[in-house]
Amino acid sequence: MEISTLATYHCLAFVWYFFVAYSITHVRTEERPSEVFLYGGQWKYLTVLNLVLQAVFYGVSFLADVLRLIKKLRCAKCIISSRDLLFSVLAFPVSTFVSISFWTLYTYNRELVYPKSLDGIIPLWLNHAMHTAVLPFAVLEILATPHRYPAKKKGLILLGFVAFLYISWVLWIYSVTGEWVYPLFALFSPAGLAAFFAGSLAIVVSFYNFGEFLNRMIWGDSIAILDYRRKGK
Repeated sequence: MEISTLATYHCLAFVWYFFVAYSITHVRTEERPSEVFLYGGQWKYLTVLNLVLQAVFYGVSFLADVLRLIKKLRCAKCIISSRDLLFSVLAFPVSTFVSISFWTLYTYNRELVYPKSLDGIIPLWLNHAMHTAVLPFAVLEILATPHRYPAKKKGLILLGFVAFLYISWVLWIYSVTGEWVYPLFALFSPAGLAAFFAGSLAIVVSFYNFGEFLNRMIWGDSIAILDYRRKGK
């Protein structure tokens, strides 16, 4: 894809995610059910945090494209490295996890993750923007441009650290309010919840590996060239 076309796409994606994040954070407070958006507000939900993550990623990607267009290659290399790390470790695996886990649990029992009381508050389009569109956007990004993945150990350590931070945030909210971020968690014993978190992390890691596989399968030769150039050879 031409750099100008890529810049246009990344700019539009950034605007879209910014708009969606803005929309969900400005749901009218008087219409919120009492059990939703209390301590921690929307920032306790992985879905909302993912929207911010995607907006940041596409903003960084657009900046990298602009720097390449104006021939600021030295600066562009640094931004591209940050873009690739952000996409590989977080943007792709988290958005894939959000979409697949949400709709799996929603199909099983929506009250566990998205109570029916939210239907009158969050429009249908916004629900799909948060939980459906994030997956094709992630796949389209892999198709649009190659990304250089970090060393596997580094990537998994960073991913695990971010997962640890979010789980700690969830547990902290429970310790303060006595309420779980998602009703699903109330079904588990402490040991069961630990197993659930461990299983969820394993799934996220599998999505990380899947993204790396797709990236390598589609852009194998291009990635090898990128590695060659970045090493200064």
